[in-house]
Amino acid sequence: MKIVIAGAGSIGCYCGALLADAGHDVTLLGRAYVLDPIRAQGLRVSDFADLNRRVPAAKLTLTQTPEGMEDADLVIVTVKTGATADMAAQIAKHAPKTAPVLSWQNGMENVRTLRAALPDYDVRAGMVPFNVVPSGAGSFHRATSGEIVIQSGPGDLGRLLSNVDMPVVESDDIDAVQWGKLVINLNNALNALSGLTLKQQLLDRNWRRLMADQMTEALAVLKAAGLPVASTTPLPAWMTPHILRLPTPVFSRIAARMVSIDPSARTSMAYDLLAGRTTEIDSLQGEIVRLGETSGIPTPICRRVRALIEQKPKTAMGPERIVS
Repeated sequence: MKIVIAGAGSIGCYCGALLADAGHDVTLLGRAYVLDPIRAQGLRVSDFADLNRRVPAAKLTLTQTPEGMEDADLVIVTVKTGATADMAAQIAKHAPKTAPVLSWQNGMENVRTLRAALPDYDVRAGMVPFNVVPSGAGSFHRATSGEIVIQSGPGDLGRLLSNVDMPVVESDDIDAVQWGKLVINLNNALNALSGLTLKQQLLDRNWRRLMADQMTEALAVLKAAGLPVASTTPLPAWMTPHILRLPTPVFSRIAARMVSIDPSARTSMAYDLLAGRTTEIDSLQGEIVRLGETSGIPTPICRRVRALIEQKPKTAMGPERIVS
């Protein structure tokens, strides 16, 4: 299958490498600063479970121009939220209408943007549960566990994309899956503000209490709005805040059965904040704040966290500075 990764950043390069390694014809559409090192030395991907794979540049098509989508069988969109509308316009101009378009992006608004701009395309939502971080020039490291979920549809895409290193499953209720991921991703901002690795943050009960309070706030909003939430872990979504509030030794034993986290893992928003880049806070906390306003449910934690991220603080802070 000819697959174009539209917006090859960390997630796109990692997934693209494993799709190419599984035998697909993969094009990485991205920026020069990402593609040039890959062109020079190949694309290396690793993970928390000792995966270490190098895909030679010769097995990939690397392009900075959207004309690379013209013979695509499938387009996987992995750009940040702010670039989605522009990428949708490029897909409409260059990709064949027979090519399904998958959104492997955070938040709920990206697939809405794609569907509005691409009414003649088969646009499907997806959920990538793990985070990927740069680990050197042309290298990307997956730091957490989980299976990719895509919206069900014709063509058996889940089976075609799935491989031993990157399982992909289909869901008939992708909206609930995405809401579940969004609730978990609310911690992206807390982790960015903390200056800690995810593991350090999760071992601090004060941070976990704040994480739990933020999740409880979001779940109340989603319930009031009549929006179902599917858990991205083996436990129901409503139970996760209770687990987070447990004493650290008890929490650690339960969490070890639910998710694997690399000791060095941080959220993508932490890297964006450090680099001074625009974050996706409006697609995460912002989504909950807007839903809360519509549903008449107060969202003081999400509102405060959004405001702090928008200030782009230069120093780390503890949970007591976020919610006193």
